[in-house]
Amino acid sequence: MPDNIAAKLLHWYDASARVLPWRARPGANAPEPYRVWLSEVMLQQTQVATVIPYFEKFVGAWPDFVSMAAAEDADVMSAWAGLGYYARARNMLACAREVAANGLPTDEAGLRALPGVGGYTAAAIAAIAFGQRAVVVDGNVERVVARLFAVRDPLPGAKPRIKALADSITPEVRAGDFAQAMMDLGSGICTPRAPKCLLCPLREDCAGFAGGAPEAFPVKARKPASPQRYGTIFWAERDGKLLLVRRPGKGLLGGMRALPTGPWTDSPPGLTGAPAAADWRMLDRGVSHVFTHFRLECALAVATIGAQEAPQGEWWPLDEIESAGLPTLFAKAVRAFGRR
Repeated sequence: MPDNIAAKLLHWYDASARVLPWRARPGANAPEPYRVWLSEVMLQQTQVATVIPYFEKFVGAWPDFVSMAAAEDADVMSAWAGLGYYARARNMLACAREVAANGLPTDEAGLRALPGVGGYTAAAIAAIAFGQRAVVVDGNVERVVARLFAVRDPLPGAKPRIKALADSITPEVRAGDFAQAMMDLGSGICTPRAPKCLLCPLREDCAGFAGGAPEAFPVKARKPASPQRYGTIFWAERDGKLLLVRRPGKGLLGGMRALPTGPWTDSPPGLTGAPAAADWRMLDRGVSHVFTHFRLECALAVATIGAQEAPQGEWWPLDEIESAGLPTLFAKAVRAFGRR
């Protein structure tokens, strides 16, 4: 069965592979390792359609590890704005600088030692960029394997078994193409809802399909409700300019340019943490945002700041605010403030 699955899937991939800017054609020489690495960093918890314009922007600005390593942190963080999970951008810079100084490892273990490169990313780079046999399991592959073998144990506990099963069907040759074929199958055919089983090249081998309910896999444990937090975002304006601050290097949205905020707490903090003493006016609306581990509801406060207050930060021209590279939360806030 394992050899049969790999042969069927690679045959399908040769005819049906997605065309993506970081990929080589099926069966062709491996793509540039930098492009594979950059795409895999960006694709962590982010959809392909969202990543493509960011990838093209980054490759245009920083086409290799050396140019990325020499970039200003603020420029990279601003270019990343809107892509989310900002720790990836900080780790990406650290990784580029490590590689520029010491070279890029070609084996899975060496890759995993790089900043921001976990087990999945190391396996993907080893297989796709260097043609090594590596077991590559992302969310799409996890779903395909769980359905192929009708894995009834719930996630996340089933992850080791799913990886072992993925190992059992990974071929010795064309491991990179096989990994990308599994990703394409999960993305376009073996989808979370309403899988297109009649188009699937592995339908005859799929235990989930044979059981009549492939969409029941993978089995997932019930997630606890996300905690709720509250904050206030401050719009401090002076002479046609808006006060922006740089968030601390560590923590959520670390190193990003942002509007000033107070603390994020279990109850609304009001004007606590305002950037200056001023006649703050609370708006009758707010903005909400969902982070990985909690939901945030932010009130909005507005004031005109006099020269004597002079809070710390940078004054950004209001008519150029779109170029500030604000993260999604603060881009939402700018739009909400704009309706005041």
